[in-house]
Amino acid sequence: MSFRLLFCLACWALSSFGYAQDYLQREEYQKLRAELVAEQFYEASALDAVFANVKRLDNVITLMDAPIRAPTPWHVYWPRHIGGDRPQRAVEFIQANRSALERAQSVYGVPLEVITAIVGVETIFGRITGNTRVLDALATLAFDYPRRAEFFRSELREFLILSKELGKSPLDAKGSFAGAMGWPQFMPGSWRRWAVDFDGSGRVDLWNSREDIVGSVAAFLAGHGWQRGGVVMLPVDTPSDELQKLFNGGLTDRKPLSWWKEQGVKISRADAGVEMPPDDALVGLISLDRPDGSNEYWMAFENFYVITRYNRSRMYASSVWSLAYWLKRRQR
Repeated sequence: MSFRLLFCLACWALSSFGYAQDYLQREEYQKLRAELVAEQFYEASALDAVFANVKRLDNVITLMDAPIRAPTPWHVYWPRHIGGDRPQRAVEFIQANRSALERAQSVYGVPLEVITAIVGVETIFGRITGNTRVLDALATLAFDYPRRAEFFRSELREFLILSKELGKSPLDAKGSFAGAMGWPQFMPGSWRRWAVDFDGSGRVDLWNSREDIVGSVAAFLAGHGWQRGGVVMLPVDTPSDELQKLFNGGLTDRKPLSWWKEQGVKISRADAGVEMPPDDALVGLISLDRPDGSNEYWMAFENFYVITRYNRSRMYASSVWSLAYWLKRRQR
């Protein structure tokens, strides 16, 4: 093999998987270090020793800049996210962790089926939590991805503080290419803000403690406004042609429930025991396509929008509720 070929292969490997980056001399790093030292989270020499080992990951930037594709159809999306063995694994997760789930449901008001569904959709109950070194990903995006540098600079700072609080090296944690961690895929800021020590061990572990995982997901949803006993989604009859014009990307703006009623929108199935919100509650409509090209329509209530605080996609929230609803009916 020629030297030139070996050189090209080496360059490709470095570009794909990351290479040592001299962040120590970067102004952005110097400012971050000064903050953390001034606030007594780190000594300058200790932080320098960490960042001497940080790698820039070009593949992370490539993934972040991937071209926007047409939305995946619902009838393709949901089997990928709640199909396969996920329902059975969800049943097993509830059986194995019922005590923690019921306690979280009592404390935070979030149904145990919703907690379970989120963990299942996010990582298939810990099967896929990411294999990218979190510090490399966050440093790359904070210092070399201008479009969202402010957000990732904040998450990098949160991660460094979190690592100190957990007593772990920032070089150890692995997660998604964007820096999300553990079974619930919390970003560092969400971890520090919402994660809870639900097993009473004295620290939060979202990789190994099922109690902490369950409690933290519930705390996140409750902290973002989950309404105890509130409805999530209900199917409605096909809206009029005039109302069809209100859909943008499969979702309408939110309007008072009374307004939708005045426009002739009718709920086609109300679940027993579900308490409907008052007429001034802001709700929206969503459409989900079927394999035959037609659409199904749903009314989305406040708890639906709370789920979208986890992931903004209407199909993500719909898939979480679909799995949760299936689990709820199965347990009756």
